[in-house]
Parts: sequence; C-alpha cells; structure tokens
Amino acid sequence: MKGQDLLSIKKFSEFTGIKQSVLRHYDEIGLFKPMVRDENGYRYYSLPQTISVNLINVLNNAKISPKIIKEFVEHRTPEQILGLFREQELELNRDLMRLQQAYAIIHTYTGMIEEGLHAETREIGIRQMPVMHIEIGQPNDFSSGYLYESFLEFTNLMAERNISSAYPVGGYYENLDSFVSNSGQPDRYFSHVSTGRDIKKAGEYLVGYTRGYYGQVGELPVRMRDYAKKHGLNLTGPVYEIYLFDEVVVENPDQYLIQASIPLKSS
Repeated sequence: MKGQDLLSIKKFSEFTGIKQSVLRHYDEIGLFKPMVRDENGYRYYSLPQTISVNLINVLNNAKISPKIIKEFVEHRTPEQILGLFREQELELNRDLMRLQQAYAIIHTYTGMIEEGLHAETREIGIRQMPVMHIEIGQPNDFSSGYLYESFLEFTNLMAERNISSAYPVGGYYENLDSFVSNSGQPDRYFSHVSTGRDIKKAGEYLVGYTRGYYGQVGELPVRMRDYAKKHGLNLTGPVYEIYLFDEVVVENPDQYLIQASIPLKSS
C-alpha cells in the first residue's frame, strides 16, 4: 500500500471523529491496530479501516466489553457476528424502551409544570382542554380508614399493566357531588400516561386550582360547585384531580398545586 494512501493518527481521528487517545487505547489493548507502525512508532491507518473502527466504536458505546469485541474481531465469522448483532439488537431494544419511557415521564411532567407556572392559585373558570390519555384504576374502598391501601392496590394494578409508578397519579371522581362530599377520597385513581387505554376527552371544562398536600383540597370543591350554580353551568362529570406541582417539583407540601377539572355538557 502506498504511503500516500495512509492517514496519520491525527487525520484518521479527524476523519472518524474518534479521539486520538481512544485510538491509542484500542491499539494498546489489541482491539484495533493501525495499518502501519513505522520505526518511530507513528501510527498510520487506511481509509477502509474507518468502517471497522466505527463499528467497534458503536459496539463499545453499546457497553459491549472490549474483551468480547476483541474476541469477535480476531476470530470473526459471519455466523459469530450475526449472533453478536442479534444479541445486541435485543439489548438495545430494551434500552430504547427504557429511554422512551423515561422520555414520556419527563415530557408529561414538563407539560404539567409549564401549565402550573401559568395558573392562578385560586382561579376558577372555563377553559378549553386538550385530550389526555390516562389509565384508570379499580374503584377505591376506603372503608378501612387507611387511604394507602387503595393507593397500594392501584400501584399494584398499574405494575401488572406494565405502567411505571413514576408517572403522575391523579384522582377520579364520578361527579361533582362525589368531589364535594368525598374530597381527598377519589372514587378511583388514574395514571397520567400517554399510552393509557382511557381518555379524558378534549373540550370545555370548569377548572379550579388550589394549593395543599395530597387530599387537602380545602374549599375548592364547594367553590367550583358554587361557581357552576352561579353561572348556570351544566356539568357532566367526572372530576379529574391532578397535582401540577408535587414533591417532584417543590419541597414544601403546602405549595403543591392541585388542578381540578370537570367537563361541561355540550349544548
């Protein structure tokens, strides 16, 4: 091979985007060697080597150990490489699913936080709300007096449905009367998850906000009921209660921001 066809380690690094220190490390451990090493110890690489080193770098970034990569490089056959790639496809698919779920959770919280930053704490009014996918749990039973039992049953149900407990959780009341008389004890819980099988429909809602710890909505249900009566609103239910700010967002429980919304009946 002609000398002019070879690239110095600097040029090869610039061409591949792989740092010189990484290329030297690959050489030292026998993972990827230069095409030529002259009497002065300078490394020179051929252009075709860019294909191999880029793939090695991909496998390395995929957390495959250098030892395994080296074994396949030194004794590679189509069958062995196919087996390695199939195994890594499965692992990368699992990583992608974890990343997609992490993105969905962060994206959900981002939207809620942005909405909360523009909310007036004691505001009650009518607003257009977009569709929201949710996953509704089983009916709650608070007869034992322990609220956590129903919540635990809900989280177990969500786990059975492969829904992460990291998604925001809200309260679902069948109607405004239930919200007023049983505030803090929702008829069901729901998970605010983009892949949920249930839907909070888009449309006009009576929306109210307040601050407080979980289940402590204060006078919000009564205020929303009085607002509806005063303005002659026909509310269909259900009531959706969700915390735009919770312990993920603020430290002081008194500053948790609660949003309650009830759909208006179409005329």
